[in-house]
Amino acid sequence: MSNRLARETSPYLQQHADNPVDWYPWGEEALTLAREQDKPILLSVGYSACHWCHVMAHESFEDPEVAALMNQLFVNVKVDREERPDLDQIYQSAHQMLTRRSGGWPLTMFLTPDQAPFIGGTYFPKTARHGLPGFRDLLSRVEQIYRTRSGDIEQQSASLLQALASMDPQPTEKQNFSDVPIRAAVRELSRIFDPRDGGLGQAPKFPHPYELDFLLRRHASGERGVLDLVALTLTRMAEGGIYDQLGGGFCRYSVDAHWTIPHFEKMLYDNAALLALYADAWRVTDETLYVRVVEQTAAWVIREMQSPAGGYYSSLDADSEHHEGKFYVWTADEIRGLLASDEFAVAELHYGLDGPANFEGDEWHLRVTKPLQFVATRTGRGLNECQTLLDAARSKLLSARELRVRPGRDEKILTSWNALMIRGMVRAARQFDRVEWLDSARRSTDFVRTTMWRDGRLFSTHKDGKTHLNAYLDDYAFLLDALIELMQAQLRPEDLAFAISLADALLERFEDSVAGGFYFTSHDHERLFHRSKPAQDNATPAGNGIAAFALQRLGHLLGETRYTASAERALNLFYPHLEQHPSAFPSLLNALEEHLEPVRSVVLRGPGAAFKPWQQEIRATYRPHTLSLAVPDGMRELPQTLNHLDTGQVNAWVCQGVNCLPPITEISVLSRVLAGAGNG
Repeated sequence: MSNRLARETSPYLQQHADNPVDWYPWGEEALTLAREQDKPILLSVGYSACHWCHVMAHESFEDPEVAALMNQLFVNVKVDREERPDLDQIYQSAHQMLTRRSGGWPLTMFLTPDQAPFIGGTYFPKTARHGLPGFRDLLSRVEQIYRTRSGDIEQQSASLLQALASMDPQPTEKQNFSDVPIRAAVRELSRIFDPRDGGLGQAPKFPHPYELDFLLRRHASGERGVLDLVALTLTRMAEGGIYDQLGGGFCRYSVDAHWTIPHFEKMLYDNAALLALYADAWRVTDETLYVRVVEQTAAWVIREMQSPAGGYYSSLDADSEHHEGKFYVWTADEIRGLLASDEFAVAELHYGLDGPANFEGDEWHLRVTKPLQFVATRTGRGLNECQTLLDAARSKLLSARELRVRPGRDEKILTSWNALMIRGMVRAARQFDRVEWLDSARRSTDFVRTTMWRDGRLFSTHKDGKTHLNAYLDDYAFLLDALIELMQAQLRPEDLAFAISLADALLERFEDSVAGGFYFTSHDHERLFHRSKPAQDNATPAGNGIAAFALQRLGHLLGETRYTASAERALNLFYPHLEQHPSAFPSLLNALEEHLEPVRSVVLRGPGAAFKPWQQEIRATYRPHTLSLAVPDGMRELPQTLNHLDTGQVNAWVCQGVNCLPPITEISVLSRVLAGAGNG
């Protein structure tokens, strides 16, 4: 029989609905039961695309003997970290403090009935091995500790709360902002850069798109040398196995330092950030490899990750048929049997099939090992012929791969991750002038506004017709940032109204108006063990950084000082952290940069049909510090800063901070103004 998780919307929770474990979702029912029965809580946090979550489930949660012990000793609570990032943040931090080790998933924490963690870990095997205690034995030991050492647990809980509070920024006097943290972050990132394979640090190697975006913006501001770091990383990733050479899209990280073998899950948020980054990098470098990456990744998103209703799905699993990567890897004989001899001759050299197998000794995961020019020289074919043969080979291999058992897809729709992909699609659409990508972003935006936004409040997740869970800071901040990007592609009155409503809600529901900054949970959120103000960028950017950045931009665009003042309060609160560890906060550094030198806004007003050449001129150069909106004649009920008079021709109003130029009526004049205005 199914347990309570069968009623949940999360695919991850539903994966455990047939476990013999008496699972509860997080909520008052489970917490009340723990208090009434004086039982500790076994909290298991994971997500549907997580390989080791599946392993622990198969080994322990599906085992009747282990499940019986769990049911006897604990109130068992299963949490999807993607639906409940508030809980995941709290208990990942607690795990790190308790164990002095970084966390991950599955996260296994043991709590008192009042939510205080007292023992934790990540993956535990069913029986002891590789230096890890067996999960079955651990259960009895933890329950005994709970019964016999309540005083120690209470003391530890108080210390843990104090430690968590000490991690949060403390109210501070007015700071003297400067670009010192920005310059220091460039030095820090340069020191950990891998000059051979690109990327930051060594294995396991993650993409770090927000750090790379920060560096690309610094290039636009005149910083020397940083473009080489970004370009080498993006090129090596695009040629590596972390990128799906057949279907497009990036996996979450590489298990090696050379980008060869990934952890095969594909996450919406990674691809959102990388889509925007590769589009911007193409504008700077004119690198044709980046064009292929953007086109294939955008096509993959629309083909496999966008629901018929418009929202974007969350992820693709690493596993299929209970084996990680099985969907993606090949034997040489498989490939040879699918391709014509001339196609195989090109693919064999290009993808390294003439060398040793790179996946577990006998299979290949495709990555570029030899440039196509080398292949052309070696085979005596022209470069264009080799490209045609490679395209044909890719098409055949992709078609054959589509017949395999596909990895599972997590079809819940998350507001925050949809916002990131809306931003990514719009950035790519603007750089490449691709209307189908813009349409995709609009469809997601309209889905979020009509489904996830009710009575002036956002909800965080939707699946199977059910929208629920109070939204978090990331949902509001990322969506506001995405709407500002979308309005630059095409201004729709409903998007502007939505952006203003979101900005007002951010201030009302999340801001600490005294100390500054934004809490991750709203003021009316359920009471949890700890309430934080996260500012450090991780796999997704920090809500505080994006909130400050987006509010500042909207404030300058609309002349609304409430928004810019809120952004300044957040920067003031976190500025000491920026001074101490600047490279950990690229999103906040971008906001600091635009506080020191306000974003330049270009507002076009005139007949809508006449905008295109003006917009092409604005977009012809990578200009990360410029905002541009095109307001067609006849659009009314606009904020004063956008509500210029109709003149029958295109006029451009250029402002930076409170300084505005007279209206510009010629594209050539606008070009000279933009070219001579310092940074991009």
